[in-house]
Amino acid sequence: MQIDTTKTFNFLPVPTDIHFGLGVRHTLPEKLRLLGADRVFLVTDPGLRTTGIVDEITSIMRSAGIESSVCDRVKPDSSSSLIDSTVEELKNAGANVVIGIGGGSSLDTAKAIAALATNAGSCLNYVGLNKIKNKPLPLIAIPTTSGTGSEVTLWSVFTDESQGMKVAIGGVLLYPSMALCDPELTLNLPPHLTSWTGMDALAHAIECYTNKACQPISAALALQAIELIGKYLRRAVQNDGDREARYAMMLASTMAGIAMNPTRLGIAHAMAMPLGSWDLCVPHGLALAITLSPVMEFNHLAAPDRFVEVARALAQPIDDPSRIDTAHCAVEAVQQLAADIGIPSTLSAFGFREHHVSLVAAEAMKSGNVPVNPRRTTADDLERILRRLL
Repeated sequence: MQIDTTKTFNFLPVPTDIHFGLGVRHTLPEKLRLLGADRVFLVTDPGLRTTGIVDEITSIMRSAGIESSVCDRVKPDSSSSLIDSTVEELKNAGANVVIGIGGGSSLDTAKAIAALATNAGSCLNYVGLNKIKNKPLPLIAIPTTSGTGSEVTLWSVFTDESQGMKVAIGGVLLYPSMALCDPELTLNLPPHLTSWTGMDALAHAIECYTNKACQPISAALALQAIELIGKYLRRAVQNDGDREARYAMMLASTMAGIAMNPTRLGIAHAMAMPLGSWDLCVPHGLALAITLSPVMEFNHLAAPDRFVEVARALAQPIDDPSRIDTAHCAVEAVQQLAADIGIPSTLSAFGFREHHVSLVAAEAMKSGNVPVNPRRTTADDLERILRRLL
């Protein structure tokens, strides 16, 4: 990686106290005591409840004399009304610490609930950046997928039901107080969820590494994440009990999440928000998995040196890094990885049709991820990319 000595940058602090490792969930009681927990409010989804993981977590707490209340109603791309109503449940329960356990939707919902417990009004009042003013309740994030990195990010994404649109609250106060990253909790994750969430993490890392705002600290984290995902995602999809692969994938997801906080991402993420909205509701990880390689195809000549490094991290043979077409090896590597783990090449199965193209493109152009994309992007550019996915 070449060093640009003219660059000045700011790397946002990550105030989340991160604990990582197999079995680290068993340290939860001591972490709760450090936060002064009297009663805990746990936020999760009904699918995870059926796996027994939630019962295990509540049992660990109960054996340490810590009582909890559970909200297990989180759905994918959680709703604004659920967040607003659940805040009242938290207050009625008398909880002073929140735990989010699950995938990105559960963690993002828990972050918003913890924030609204100390900031009056609806979550919709805080859509945007740095509108949360009062420190949220302490929150422990426990991820059970390796993709969103929500346990270490400053964003909470959910659906504004009045518009059917995915929106986000952002700011440094949204970081969880602690993250317990236990790869054992991702064992037995179904192959399709492993592939979708793994590609989500890869999109974070690649868009962070190649965008205009990337700087050396984020670059180092993102590039390592790309290498880990290239080496281990196929194994994780093929064998749900591969502990080494699960460890590596959760590590990559966490590293990519930290990397992207100060840089934002790119146009794959700009499109993923509206693709997850309205009548489409394409799962976030899958939207990124499908759009990532077409976006890289569009971007690679705008930052060829960066894309060559992505190709290296994905173990592509590089004969001559000075050749401009070598950057395309990164595109080919991601295309092959997506094919190997069963990612579809189009969005048609989710009802994506021609009449959605201009709507998605127009909404995506409002995203803060567009200005940092490595190649200057217009709505027409996005429409051309999206038509390839029909």
